[in-house]
Amino acid sequence: MKKKIFIVVGIVAALVLTYVIIASVSQWKAKHNIPETTELDSMEFQPPPPPKVLYGIVIDSMVVEEGVIKANENLSEILSRFNISPQTIAEISLLPKDSFNVRRLQTKKPYTIIHESDSQKTARAFIYHPNPIEFVMLQFGDSLSVHNGRNKVDTILEVSSGVIETSLYNTILQDGGTPLLVNELADVYAWVIDFFGLQKGDAFKVIYERYEVNGQDAGMGRIIGSWFRHQGKPFYAVQYDQGEGKEYFDEVGNSLRKAFLKAPLKFSRISSRFSHARLHPVLKITRPHTGVDYAAPTGTPVMSVGDGTVVFAAYSGGGGNTVKVKHNGTYTTGYLHLSKYGNGIKNGVRVSQGQIIGYVGKSGLATGPHLDFRFWKNGQAVDPLKIDPPSANPISKAHEAPYALIKNEMISRLDEIKLTEPESPM
Repeated sequence: MKKKIFIVVGIVAALVLTYVIIASVSQWKAKHNIPETTELDSMEFQPPPPPKVLYGIVIDSMVVEEGVIKANENLSEILSRFNISPQTIAEISLLPKDSFNVRRLQTKKPYTIIHESDSQKTARAFIYHPNPIEFVMLQFGDSLSVHNGRNKVDTILEVSSGVIETSLYNTILQDGGTPLLVNELADVYAWVIDFFGLQKGDAFKVIYERYEVNGQDAGMGRIIGSWFRHQGKPFYAVQYDQGEGKEYFDEVGNSLRKAFLKAPLKFSRISSRFSHARLHPVLKITRPHTGVDYAAPTGTPVMSVGDGTVVFAAYSGGGGNTVKVKHNGTYTTGYLHLSKYGNGIKNGVRVSQGQIIGYVGKSGLATGPHLDFRFWKNGQAVDPLKIDPPSANPISKAHEAPYALIKNEMISRLDEIKLTEPESPM
């Protein structure tokens, strides 16, 4: 019992002593104008900031310089300014060409140098940017290393639309698009729309990808969906991959890609159509013209409209330099008045759809540069503009359901895009 009393008395004494000490300290702080708490007492612990890293290199103690390749400037000149030895520069020239090729540095392309902050400014890395997305990095240390990489790319969906007044090119540029978008849209519909026959009032809507790197424009991606009205008829194109690469299909699942392109060259004008009685511009006599003339500048690339085999590549009287391509047992195409032939084009050579087989000229009987394009079906001349070739593989049974979901969503988004139709004259 006595032992318990001593324990209780001890605890009480300890509490009293603690109170007296705290009170004394408080009185002492008050006497000397010392606040009960200090900024140090209220401060939260702040961890040190993370190191700054650029292209995998800690640059807190480094200097980063940006530059542009100047005319007639080479890599040796650039690196020698940053204390890189001639031996190391020579070693760079021996790197495999597929990893880094010093001869491919292009004028006006940007580069980045990461170097020490001392007076020697010794480079630790040289980063070359051939385009906004890709880069090649040379690192200098105990040994030379090279790394090919890609910047983080953000994909932005953009919309362009318009009603054609003068040309597709002008309409897209007026809407803020680029020449590349013009070409890409023409490529999507190359099998189903004759872009030489576009008319005032034709219209388009297109949804496409645009790339950004660090908030800066990095170019255009693919068109993911589009609508084109030509001669009053609508043409939808929806991007879809059945496992063999991305292609474009219409609203019922047919591929827009067909056996033959609608035209053998891009963006020109039709100067003379298929006719059984045309006044020949040179001979000044009336005779059949079993082809379509496309007026275009000399040197404009001419493409084979389909896969096939070259069965004729030579000078042919009034047709001048001529190429004929046999596509199958039914169809053959001809390309006349060429200024020259494409690389490797000769009898027996296999060509693919879209391959350049020659260039526009005025060889033979011609008053000016143009392409005379001809089409034969079972040996008989037919109007190239009226050919309706078979489509490539449509959406397969296995892909019908997933394609329907994507197609319906895309068509809904395209239909929501409003067009400003020109006012009809009163």
